[in-house]
Amino acid sequence: MISRVLWYPKIPRPSFTNSIATVIPPPPSSSSSSSSSSSVSDRDCAILRRLYHKDWLTPKEVLNIVGALTNPSSAITVLELYSKRKDYKPNEAFYVSIILKLGHAKMFDAIDNLMRRIKLERNCRLSDDFFHNVIRVYGNMAGRINRAVETLFDMPNYHCWPSVKTFNFVLNLLVSAKLLDEAHEVYTSAPKLGVEIDACCLNILIKGLCDCGKLEAAFHVLDEFPKIKCEPNVRTFSTLMHALCEKGKVDDAFVLLDRMERDRIWPDTISFNILISGLRKQGRVEEGKELLEKMQLKGCNPNASSYQEVLYGLLDAERFDEAKHLMNGMVLKGISPSFVSYKKMIEGLCKNNIEGDVDWALRQMVQQGFAPKMGMWKQIVRSMVSKERSLNIISFDCILED
Repeated sequence: MISRVLWYPKIPRPSFTNSIATVIPPPPSSSSSSSSSSSVSDRDCAILRRLYHKDWLTPKEVLNIVGALTNPSSAITVLELYSKRKDYKPNEAFYVSIILKLGHAKMFDAIDNLMRRIKLERNCRLSDDFFHNVIRVYGNMAGRINRAVETLFDMPNYHCWPSVKTFNFVLNLLVSAKLLDEAHEVYTSAPKLGVEIDACCLNILIKGLCDCGKLEAAFHVLDEFPKIKCEPNVRTFSTLMHALCEKGKVDDAFVLLDRMERDRIWPDTISFNILISGLRKQGRVEEGKELLEKMQLKGCNPNASSYQEVLYGLLDAERFDEAKHLMNGMVLKGISPSFVSYKKMIEGLCKNNIEGDVDWALRQMVQQGFAPKMGMWKQIVRSMVSKERSLNIISFDCILED
């Protein structure tokens, strides 16, 4: 298992729930939401009347009633009316539809109450998909990550055990919120929840550690793969290579590339793009060009970002002839250079008094659907006027306005 020392130093920290509450801003209260939505529309009134009828309602008919509601807060009324009927027989689909309606109405306290009610009533068997939906509402819609975690650990009390998909979803919520200490607690609880750790789980941890600059800890997680009889994949290495390049350790990223190929894990376009971008940021343009050719030889097709990174490198190095050749090649391949590329090209040509290619850049720019901005026109005119000494250099702004 991953040592706790690798994550954070041993310092006193607040309780699990409180630590989350300090990071996630509280959503609008359910009381304010319910008061603003308390009025039931005429259409909803007509729909709700069906629940007063004595005719027997099938579970599908009840589900249709919930789906037809225009005001999400009316779902509470449906639940109360339906629970008083003799044909009350809620199923998982009914509970999910009610919870999603309450989620859209931001009535998250009502969802808490419903979950307690479900546990007491035990009217139906619930699947992992049900809890995945509840956790998604708590995590994505309510911002209540503490409730998402509590729901995960409460699943066995509903006679349901989480799948690795639901487990990883909660883990990703914590990592995305940079709650790495809490993510570690969830990770170490996998055996207790009956979850078998997979590559996706470790990839989530690696991404979280890399995003927080904890590269050493991320590489320790990489060492966990063989211990759980799992193999790292291209995403694992791409995440680590990106973190290394962000730290300026491009050569170390290439060491990882060699390790991938030795382990017969073939890099994809994203992997190569990360390295090309890292080379560009260090001004290693020639190596970036070579890597672009290498990836094609390895059967990995470059995308727009691949060419764009090399193009930016050429423009930054003021190698305009090569940049022009690459831009023409991109257009022939159906890849449009970015607006920033044309802007950099024109700025560089004007700065170096290479007006001959400015006309080409402008024409191709327009052909690719971009409109030159006024500042670009001024720069072009300024460059041309500064070369033609016979004109009054001060009056070019007036010429443009005319």
